[in-house]
Amino acid sequence: MASIAIIGAGLAGLAAARQLQASGHQCILFDKSRGIGGRMATRRADNLQFDHGAQYFTARGDAFRMQVEAWKAESVVAGWFDDALIGAPNMTAPARSLAAGMMVVSGCEVAKLERIATGWRINSKAGFVDARGNGDYDAVVLAIPAPQAERVLQDSGFALPELARVRYAPCWAVMLGYDQPLKMTQTHLRFESGDIAWIARNRTKPGRSGAETLVVHAGPHWSRTHLEWQPDDVLAELLPKIAAMIGDDQLPSFKSAHRWRFALVEETAGQPCLWQNELKLGACGDWCLGPRVECAFDSGLAMAQRIIDAHV
Repeated sequence: MASIAIIGAGLAGLAAARQLQASGHQCILFDKSRGIGGRMATRRADNLQFDHGAQYFTARGDAFRMQVEAWKAESVVAGWFDDALIGAPNMTAPARSLAAGMMVVSGCEVAKLERIATGWRINSKAGFVDARGNGDYDAVVLAIPAPQAERVLQDSGFALPELARVRYAPCWAVMLGYDQPLKMTQTHLRFESGDIAWIARNRTKPGRSGAETLVVHAGPHWSRTHLEWQPDDVLAELLPKIAAMIGDDQLPSFKSAHRWRFALVEETAGQPCLWQNELKLGACGDWCLGPRVECAFDSGLAMAQRIIDAHV
């Protein structure tokens, strides 16, 4: 039985940990956020909630379809439109299901990995992380965006060269709350080009209720061009465009903007996961396979299988 540290408690890290624990290994997850799920995220403000990251997911492969059926049996996944699936009652619910019974160290941004005589040691920006087994981990998996994984490895004196080829598009997400119902009747609007890529009425998703809310994603080009803007400037620029697109000049009673630096995978690593057997060091994520939630899950399963096959 091996002890494995997994950096990142998004869907890839959680899928890997669940599979590894089912095979008898011990896993501990570290995540810089207070919660889990990565971009499968829900933000709350007063009585409002916004799925401001991944808007929905689909299930195409056998492994993920089986997982979705298990989630449906737990009532943590529901259908939205066509074949679009969502977490219920929020987007983090499937991740919480996978994380049940696992040890997660939240609020811990890993800055450096050390290979010492007894195993792997995890350090945050503040230094040694006081967590169970730290310094004795048999293997480490980086289940975080490729640029973040590359930076941690560089600062640690290690490398997984395939990380350098991965490219992301950023995304500015705008969250709006309204006191009155909107004129917009569609569940969502998708735009193939332009400054706005996506508008969704969050309350139309199963399990959501309360006031009228919109989640808006700016297009990749606009988000990249305005990546370093402040949230207030983003809102000032995009609010008139959003009002025109939904045909409603009602002013929002709540407004906020969130920057996702690594939102949409544009170029992948070209393989299901990365693994250096000599170091017992790996990496996984949607960036291995493609810009879909299912790709993150599949990459996590592939990572777990590589570790199992390596007899760590």
